[in-house]
Amino acid sequence: LESLAKISPEIVLIHDAARPIVELKLIKRVLDGLKENPGVIPALPVSDTLKRVDNNTSLIQGTVNRDVLWRAQTPQGFHFPAILNAYRQLPDELLTDDAAVMERAGLPVVIVQGAETNIKITTEDNFMQASHLLREGSSKFKVGIGYDVHKMTLGNKMVLCGVEIPCEYTLVGHSDADVALHALTDSLLGAVGCGDIGQHFPPSDPKWKGADSKIFVTAAKTEIAMQGGVISNVDITIICEYPKIGPHRELMRENVSNLLSIPISSVNIKATTTEKLGFTGRREGIAAQAISSIELPTES
Repeated sequence: LESLAKISPEIVLIHDAARPIVELKLIKRVLDGLKENPGVIPALPVSDTLKRVDNNTSLIQGTVNRDVLWRAQTPQGFHFPAILNAYRQLPDELLTDDAAVMERAGLPVVIVQGAETNIKITTEDNFMQASHLLREGSSKFKVGIGYDVHKMTLGNKMVLCGVEIPCEYTLVGHSDADVALHALTDSLLGAVGCGDIGQHFPPSDPKWKGADSKIFVTAAKTEIAMQGGVISNVDITIICEYPKIGPHRELMRENVSNLLSIPISSVNIKATTTEKLGFTGRREGIAAQAISSIELPTES
């Protein structure tokens, strides 16, 4: 306040840096109140029942009447000369907010309606609450679904989610035939409306013969990033009688997590059989499906 003395503004707003989500309409209410009052603060009525407690014993001493109690917020607005003089009169007072300084100096302060979203960041829970409030309405979620099938033939290994699994079969395809990553790629592309894997990497193009399917996933991830999107989570289901997926599941999750740059907790990989029915049951092929959830900025 002293640093503003030479400028001598008509009014001043004093705000907690710990309240990062204050809205313009709340600030306007404070400014409107200052047209007729030397001090104005936003506040909310207390809705909880309040108890007076002995802190040493935790014993309730009584119930406080909440009808006249309000929770003070910021920004607190004042006529500049009034708040500056109030502080100058009370240099050694230990008070919890600027309105209290005005009150102690005998100057009137009125309240205007505060906002529940104007929270004060004090605890870890407050950070989580603020993160949710800041993102609310500023982003949207889209979901994509992918499905793929590859034929099995005799061989010595197959690749699923980037993991080489030694076995007496292999998968047939133009690339490395990683059916799980192909389904994942389609789900990622689908979530952002970018067609399918065949459009971007046509099997008729010799360029992709024997290609590592991680290339396809990375390209889909890049497309999402170009749209300002963030991959929230993916869920992959591998449908086969053989090989057993369980022993390789965690390495698969780790591969996909690293590939998409998302926490491993956001990657789920499941396996199921068709009870020996159909082409998967006869070990003629493997199918995979994937669902991806993408967070995108809301269009203006």
